[in-house]
Amino acid sequence: MKKIIIFIQNNALLFTYKQNQIVREDLMNTNIISDSELVFSDDYIKENQNLFVPFLQELCEINFIDTVIFQSNSLALLLVDYFKNIPIRTIKIKRQENTTYELCEKMISLKSLKEFDCYSIPNYFLEMLDKHHIKVTTHSEIFSISSFMVQNQLDHYSKMFYQKKVTIYGKLTEEDKNDIEAFFKVNRYLKVISFLEYHRADLEFLLSTLKSFHYQNVALEIHENLSQIDDINYLKHLNKMYQAYQFKINLVYSEEYLSNNFMKQVIINTLRLCSFVLICFLIGIVVSVSLQNYYAMQEVSVIQENVKNVIDEGNEVEVPAEKTEGFVIKNKYIASLLTINPDIVGYLKVNNTNVDYPVVISKDNKYYLKKNLYQEDDRNGWIFMDFRNSDKYLNDNTIIYGHNMYYSGVMFGTLHKVLNASWYNNPENLVISFNTMYETMNWQIYSIYTIPKTSDYLKVSFDTPQLKEEYITMTKNRSIKDFGVDVTSSDKLLTLSTCTGNNDRLVIHAKLLFDTASSTLDSSDT
Repeated sequence: MKKIIIFIQNNALLFTYKQNQIVREDLMNTNIISDSELVFSDDYIKENQNLFVPFLQELCEINFIDTVIFQSNSLALLLVDYFKNIPIRTIKIKRQENTTYELCEKMISLKSLKEFDCYSIPNYFLEMLDKHHIKVTTHSEIFSISSFMVQNQLDHYSKMFYQKKVTIYGKLTEEDKNDIEAFFKVNRYLKVISFLEYHRADLEFLLSTLKSFHYQNVALEIHENLSQIDDINYLKHLNKMYQAYQFKINLVYSEEYLSNNFMKQVIINTLRLCSFVLICFLIGIVVSVSLQNYYAMQEVSVIQENVKNVIDEGNEVEVPAEKTEGFVIKNKYIASLLTINPDIVGYLKVNNTNVDYPVVISKDNKYYLKKNLYQEDDRNGWIFMDFRNSDKYLNDNTIIYGHNMYYSGVMFGTLHKVLNASWYNNPENLVISFNTMYETMNWQIYSIYTIPKTSDYLKVSFDTPQLKEEYITMTKNRSIKDFGVDVTSSDKLLTLSTCTGNNDRLVIHAKLLFDTASSTLDSSDT
């Protein structure tokens, strides 16, 4: 049977074994409490936990105890479990012993424990406690001959583990480099490395070593007044090279240097401020444009969904006689869309683009530049037929316009895909579907090109077959590829036109395929 003495020292409880003393007769079977010390037998503690634990709780509460000191690991192993429900912040082991795994496990169960003070502890035990936010302080000294370890006072293992900042005072020796690597193996919290002198080779060594030990987000501060542009450019190069690892190399100039270069610094700061303001302005523009494009896509999606719902419902619509002029309505799905907008004259679809819209017409070619399908103000406009064309009597050339909303992809915003070889070399893409209420029509593309703004291709009729032949030859010669399509003056033509960069125009020409003109297009094709 061993006797355990408990001392109260300020805000700490000290537990130690009573050694080399005669045990009083009344202590052989009982325990005593005096003003100077508390004495319990280890057997009594084990057999009377239900009494001992409440006693400890009251003792700690009355004396504001936040620290417990054990003489040895074995004593800590015996007693530490009794503090699970007592708010103890710090535990210390006095004896020069290496901390065991069993003791680490028991300390992790103490929810209030924040600090552990011991002689030494293996690296993997220290990491285990650190994961549970328990900070460790060790007292076993580390003896080193390198200036790096001495100058940074890295003389204890726990200091190496928790050190957040180190300083390089001069040129590194081989001993310094070896100890720096040993330090990186142990450390987990490093954030700043300060160089009092600039040596390119040492900086490169530190960066490569940080990388090899998987460090991130470390600042390297150079406290030397560098002014050579080569050095500064090289540091910028290193910053870019290690940007992925979040290493940041900073120049920290002395106050004397800054005062001597005050005006230069003012100019630099002014330029930086202007750059910052400009960047913020550009970011604002980008955000604004992105939001506008997002809302544009949302608005068009809502309209398209409404169009689809109307088509799916398949309601019969009575079309005024003056609008049909005796023509038979073959595509009732287009006629049903007149409930949305009486200006609707057809439906256009271009494969593998977002072009899948009803087509409208007005009394001029300006109205639908700024109006949507609901005839509401909208910078996206809508897809519209040239006002000179007719949806009943096909002209020599039917022209359809739309804005190139490149960033949102609405209207003719994805029509630029037709310029890609992967698009125009796919035969399925070269047939355009453009239907009216009165005809279902497929159109074979024979020319694709971009051209500076001109109106020579915007002709809807030709006075003579010769003039139409000349028009066909002109549009074919402009094409980015010879599509091998035979086009004659008797063919009906379709032209799609939109803006592209630098005020140029993107143009597509196609001819009507008569063998498909009698086919029907149901609502599932739209």
